[in-house]
Amino acid sequence: MKHAFVTVIRRPLTAVALGAALVTCLQACVPVVVGAAAIGTLAAVDRRTLGSQTDDRSIELRAEGRAKRVTGDRGRVAATSYNRTVLLTGEVADDAMKAEVERQVASIEGIAAIENDLTVAPVSTVGARSGDLLITSKVKAAILDTKDLYVNAFLVHTDRGVVYLMGRVTQREGKLAADVARNAAGNVKKVVKLFEYISEDELQSLQSRAAPVKEAQPAKKPVAR
Repeated sequence: MKHAFVTVIRRPLTAVALGAALVTCLQACVPVVVGAAAIGTLAAVDRRTLGSQTDDRSIELRAEGRAKRVTGDRGRVAATSYNRTVLLTGEVADDAMKAEVERQVASIEGIAAIENDLTVAPVSTVGARSGDLLITSKVKAAILDTKDLYVNAFLVHTDRGVVYLMGRVTQREGKLAADVARNAAGNVKKVVKLFEYISEDELQSLQSRAAPVKEAQPAKKPVAR
């Protein structure tokens, strides 16, 4: 899988002030209100099936467990899965450990692909990881603040200042989201796109299925005079 690195023009952000508190809200899969306008139902819908979401969470837990048995205290591995494509980030002691972690994760049933971005380096500090979480929150806020982007269509993960974007999106959405993410925080080193692309027609189909159905209103009874 090839990485796409994106350099873009800075866009103004008005939602960054939502900060880390917004992350919990974004993960809750409920409509979010910005100003006077409410984000529609599609904004609150993950484009994966419920089965895929469940599988992805299970894969992440199993992958990190197997990686920990390989690295012990000599490494740190974060596994992020979207539609059964697994991203591995963090630090390992050497190339042999990096390869063994991938081999162990690849043995997990149901995985479609692995993107191994583990770095041979000392384990990062708690402060550095807190900085990564802040970048992630800013990227999500920036996506939320951008017209024609739906924040829950994207999985955002930051490691060592690198922002990884995953999701089922159109080419247009992917490019716009990468542009926004690149300028969401001043300390973003680069943006890596790991998208599963869908067509504009597929997006329209998702939107129509996610649109709320208005309940039929009962007919008004005539008023007796």
